[in-house]
Amino acid sequence: MALALGGAGARLALVSRDRAKLDETAAQAAATGAEAAVFQTDVTDEEQVRQLERDVVARFGRADILINNAGIAVRKTVVDYTLEEWRSVIDTNLTSVFLMCRSFVPHMRGRGYGRIINISSIMGHVSLPLRSAYSASKSGVLGFTRALALEVAADGIAVVAISPGPFATEMTAPLRNSADPLAQMSASVPMARWGEPEEVGSLALFLCSDGAAYITGTDVVIDGGWIAR
Repeated sequence: MALALGGAGARLALVSRDRAKLDETAAQAAATGAEAAVFQTDVTDEEQVRQLERDVVARFGRADILINNAGIAVRKTVVDYTLEEWRSVIDTNLTSVFLMCRSFVPHMRGRGYGRIINISSIMGHVSLPLRSAYSASKSGVLGFTRALALEVAADGIAVVAISPGPFATEMTAPLRNSADPLAQMSASVPMARWGEPEEVGSLALFLCSDGAAYITGTDVVIDGGWIAR
């Protein structure tokens, strides 16, 4: 998503806990001519997010687009979950969205343009065993997206969620490389393949364009047909 937006002329504030991956993405963006700054931040930490807000505004002067895509999954039965694990998933996948929006929405107001994209999941619509915390967090993202969209619509800020299905990402590598039947999720996808990250990048780019200005308060499912069955 960052590379797609950077290729279209966006200046990038790249945020993650992982400095090495930030630097790697910044280098990829720079190779395409995009301006990118890295901000090593834990987006579940309130004070770190407040500091990120100050640093980003100091560097760029404003915020036009916010993409909330921090996410983790802990695959366990409900009875095996610890409270710490539950809170970790909810804080990373949902609370971070609240903290980031609370900090950056004020910097979008009064400009007539703003885009917030929150990454949910098809697991916010349907579910599988061992996904209780993940599904709860992603369903929460959908509800939060709808409510925030109503709050900021008058400011010309569009708030949309993206709900990906099975994608070939680092998070899904254990499934794709496992002999577990869930590793064969692609068999449940009518298009019979895993999605590629670049496809989400193209969708995000469209949602940030003028052509998507009337899309808000909803989510866009990109799953190869999974939940159509």
